[in-house]
Amino acid sequence: MKQLTLCLALHNHQPVGNFPWVFADAYRMAYFPMLECLERHPAVRLSLHYTGPLLDWLRQNEPEFLRRLAVLVQRGQVELLTGGYYEPILPAIPQADQIGQIRKMTDVLRQDFGAEPTGMWLAERVWEPQLPSVLHEAGVEWTIVDDAHFKMSGLDDADLTGYFVTEDQGNSLKVFATSKRLRYIIPWMKAEEIVSELAGVATADPSLVLVMGDDGEKFGVWPGTHELCWKNGWMDRFLSLLEEQSRWLHVMPVGEYARQFPARGRVYLPTASYSEMMEWALPAEAAGQFHNVYHEMEAAHREDVIRFLRGGFWRNFLAKYEEVNTMHKKMLRVHRKVYATAPLGSQPDAMALDELWQAQCNCPYWHGVFGGVYMTDVRTATFHHLIQSENRADYLLRHGESWLSYDLTDFDYDSKDELLIETSRANYYLTPALGGTLFEWDLRKLAHNLVSVLTRRPEAYHSTLRQAAEASSEVSTGEAKTIHEMVMLKERGLEKRLHYDWYRRTCLIDHFLQPGTTPAAFAACIYGEAGDFVNQPYQVSRESDDGGLTVTLRRDGHVWDGPEFRPVQVVKQLRIRPDVAGLSVTYRITNPSERPLVVTFGTEFNLNLLGGGGNPAAFSRFVGATSRAQHFDADWAMTAVREVTCGNEHLGIEISFVPSQPAQAWWASIDSISSSEGGFERVHQGASLLFSWPVELRPSEPWTVTVVARCTEKG
Repeated sequence: MKQLTLCLALHNHQPVGNFPWVFADAYRMAYFPMLECLERHPAVRLSLHYTGPLLDWLRQNEPEFLRRLAVLVQRGQVELLTGGYYEPILPAIPQADQIGQIRKMTDVLRQDFGAEPTGMWLAERVWEPQLPSVLHEAGVEWTIVDDAHFKMSGLDDADLTGYFVTEDQGNSLKVFATSKRLRYIIPWMKAEEIVSELAGVATADPSLVLVMGDDGEKFGVWPGTHELCWKNGWMDRFLSLLEEQSRWLHVMPVGEYARQFPARGRVYLPTASYSEMMEWALPAEAAGQFHNVYHEMEAAHREDVIRFLRGGFWRNFLAKYEEVNTMHKKMLRVHRKVYATAPLGSQPDAMALDELWQAQCNCPYWHGVFGGVYMTDVRTATFHHLIQSENRADYLLRHGESWLSYDLTDFDYDSKDELLIETSRANYYLTPALGGTLFEWDLRKLAHNLVSVLTRRPEAYHSTLRQAAEASSEVSTGEAKTIHEMVMLKERGLEKRLHYDWYRRTCLIDHFLQPGTTPAAFAACIYGEAGDFVNQPYQVSRESDDGGLTVTLRRDGHVWDGPEFRPVQVVKQLRIRPDVAGLSVTYRITNPSERPLVVTFGTEFNLNLLGGGGNPAAFSRFVGATSRAQHFDADWAMTAVREVTCGNEHLGIEISFVPSQPAQAWWASIDSISSSEGGFERVHQGASLLFSWPVELRPSEPWTVTVVARCTEKG
């Protein structure tokens, strides 16, 4: 008799820092309906994975859900998978954290559900060859990766009807392949057709197995799937068919199959993830090229070619997005501090460690069809947990109320040193090699990084947006498709808002504007820059005294003056005190030539105070000839400004910028256009504040201005 084993594994996850209403909607639309459906179909046995952030939310908001889930676990219907508690990309974090996070999840599953997990969900199926050693030490016996991983090793679909064993340094691990075919037809193909297709695969071999491991959100959260799966009854119909065909179609948890059947053989998998992730990890232009080639081969049914096609790999996101790299290297720096709190042979401080682990949640460290690093709230939450962890570690290590330290080091591993200044009130990270700019400014009391602003850059999917606009595509068809096939727009005209920045959006960016530059052109980054200071190297020196630290950054550069470049020297001097969270910067600009030079000089601050969507708690306010308050994401321009204040009442942060000379001030919302599971959308990333002054530089006569930033933290 022909037979087949089907193993289903559903991965349920919400990012650390996601909005509470997102958790609630996902619960209502996907997680709870799936639980009820499994209760109606007790013969369907499968594997489920819930990440730590989701378990924490359920424990606080829906404890009855966990009680009912525990019943399914105890009766053997559901096998729970372990994993990194806060869903980190394992190879991206230190090994001690990899093992610690997995053990934390395993302990929680034992305590709350009486479960003894043997397998784990691998975040984003990101695989690197050293993982068997790590997982072995953490007590993991098996995991699931994509069939693409195996095909890159030379195997094909006919080989992937069982699991394989791999190893590292003699530490073995069982690895299953999740079928891309099943991931793409469940739940979009009719349930009867899927079962018929499974019947066509069945053979007399009792060990024959197919695995479908995928996101639980596809059953209700992805556009169109709630109606398909629950209102139209697709899921009940599918599970009913699985029960009806149980004579030949055996549905069981993955771990049970791993215990009952031997491996098909031994395999060594290359560094990989699922095919879309490897496409997204490429630079934008290369990603577009790869996408076209891949789908050209798909259309030609050239599976013999596709199996060997691969894009980049996950770590490329650290090169593709400078902001991701900053978060990652900040995480490594905080990790070292946290583990320094542990005397020899003991464990690090538990509070600092858990904050660090929350900051290792993978979601803001990459970007694809989901928001990822583009999600301002999630990115902000990551820094919040990093700073909270750092605060706790520094409290234990320094035992002082007021302190200041600095370190000139290659923080971001690009072979050029950054100046990291840390105080009891704030952190100031400066990059002398790129304009002497301030790329991180942490308010430690409220654990907020003011400069967590995402630079606008080209993405491969922007060409899809332009093509959809040219074809006058409908905003939404409402048709259920896979998340990788949809073209949906959350508002019209988004293609007109595609602006790209040629420099990173940080603070203390030195501009010399060409005549006629307008606020709109500057905000869109399509203006003319007359100087060579924005992202060019500065020399750095520092001097400390009892009152704090003085940092001097100097560049001997040039400014375009008609037919020629003229030499100009810019010196910016920062004054930082250990007992305040603000700063003071004094600019001294000198024309070393023998002829006068007329310029427009400006200094730019890019700030993130979660002010998108007209957030009523977030504001900007200027004081000049008139005074006015605006929403944080409203654009404005004003002359003779004596002070600009911005803040977020919910965060408890207020910052006042006071120039020593009245300035022209331009304020603009920095909005990116990104792709998410809900379609193309405009996302507020922060706001740009530019102070500028018309300056006549007489020969060898310096012009100076000071801007004082005063920070108030009300938490």
